[in-house]
Amino acid sequence: MADLSIEFAGIKSPNPFWLASAPPTDKAYNVERAFEAGWGGVVWKTLGEDPAAVNVSSRYSAIYDHNGEVSGFNNIELITDRSLEINLKEIEAVKKAWPDRALVVSLMVPCEEESWKKIVKLVEQTGADGLELNFGCPHGMPERGMGAAVGQVPEYVEMVTRWCKTYSKLPVIVKLTPNITDIRFSARAAKRGGADAVSAINTINSITGIDLDKMSARPMVDGKSTHGGYCGPAVKPIALNMVAEIARDTETMGLPISGIGGISNWRDAAEFISLGSGSVQVCTAAMIYGFRIVTEMQQGLSNWMDSKGYKKISDFQGLAVPNTTDWKYLNMNYKVVADIDDDKCIGCGRCYIACEDTSHQAIDRKVREDGSVAFEVIEDKCVGCNLCQITCPVDSCIKMEQKDADKPYMNWTQDPRNPYKDAS
Repeated sequence: MADLSIEFAGIKSPNPFWLASAPPTDKAYNVERAFEAGWGGVVWKTLGEDPAAVNVSSRYSAIYDHNGEVSGFNNIELITDRSLEINLKEIEAVKKAWPDRALVVSLMVPCEEESWKKIVKLVEQTGADGLELNFGCPHGMPERGMGAAVGQVPEYVEMVTRWCKTYSKLPVIVKLTPNITDIRFSARAAKRGGADAVSAINTINSITGIDLDKMSARPMVDGKSTHGGYCGPAVKPIALNMVAEIARDTETMGLPISGIGGISNWRDAAEFISLGSGSVQVCTAAMIYGFRIVTEMQQGLSNWMDSKGYKKISDFQGLAVPNTTDWKYLNMNYKVVADIDDDKCIGCGRCYIACEDTSHQAIDRKVREDGSVAFEVIEDKCVGCNLCQITCPVDSCIKMEQKDADKPYMNWTQDPRNPYKDAS
C-alpha cells in the first residue's frame, strides 16, 4: 500500500488531504469531527483582531449542473465571527488532542506591523504547526486593508510576509488571490518576503446568478446582494493553471505549493500534486457531501498510486510540470485526426452538427440504404481540434489518431511560417 504521509514546508501530516480555511474549520467541534473522519490536516478558519467580524444571514449560493450537482459555490461569509480568545483556546486544545495532524491557522489583520506581530505571537503559543496568511478574501473588509486588498499588491505581500517571518518561528504559507492579472508576481513577492510556501487559489470574485423576479443577485440579504468568493469544481481549471504557473516559473520553482480549487475526489488531488502541489486543500466538496469523503479520497489515491508503482506522494509530485509549457514551444508537426468507430456510433449526429456549424466541416454525413446514418471524417479537412470527441456522448466512440508521426519536432519559434521567427 502506498504511503500517503507528507511533510509540507516542515509540517508533517498523515496524508495530503487538508480542509481549507472556511466554515468547516470554524471551531473545535468541526475540526475534531474532521480528524476523526481521517483528514490529514486543517487550516483553521481565518482569525482576526477583536472585536470579531459580524456576518450577515443568507451567505451562500450555487450553480448546478444538469444532474443537479453543485458545480460552483458562492460565499459572502467573512472571517471568523467568534472572539480571538475562544479560537486560540480551542486551537491549543485540538492540537494537544491530535498531535499527529497538521493544524495551520489562517490569519487576516490590518496591514500594520504591530497587528501582525501581536497575532502571530499569540498563535505561536497555541502549539499550531504553521500560519497561513489570508491575502485572498475577495469580498469583505478591504476597508481594514485586509484580504485581496493586500494580495493584489505584490509589495504588500512581500512586506507582510516578512513581518510574519520576523516575528514567528512557525512556517508561513501565503494564500494567494486569483483576482489578479498574473499570480506569479504575488508568488514571487511571497518568496522574497521569506514565505515557506504558498497556497493557491483563494476564491474568485463572482455573482452566481440573478433572481429575475426580485432583480437581485444570490445570496439575497433583504433584497440586496454583493459579489462573493466562487469555488467548487467550476474553478478547478483556473486553479490548476495558476498552480502550474507558480510551479514552472523560474523565480518560484521549488517553492512548496498547497493546491486549492475544486478538489472533490482523489483524481483531482492527484492532478494538483502532479503539477507540484505538496498538499491539497478541500472545502466545497466537504460542505456538500460531509467529512467522510476523505475516506474515498485516501483509498482512491492509494489504489491509483499502487497501480502506477508510486510508493509515496513525492514519487509523482510535479511530474506534469515539465510537460506544461508555453504555446510557442508546442510541436507544430504533431497532427491528430478524428476516427469514428462505426460499431459504437449511435447516429445522434452531435459530432456532425458541431463540426458543420462551428468548426471545420470535416465530417461527412451519409445515409445508408436501410435509412440509417453514418458519419465519416474527411481527413484533409480535419485539424484535430477534439470538438467532435468532446461532444460525442459515447465513451471511446471517437478517438484522435496521430498522423505523420515521422516528422521531426518543430516549435513555433522554429517554424518558417512564423513571420517573427528570428525575434522569437
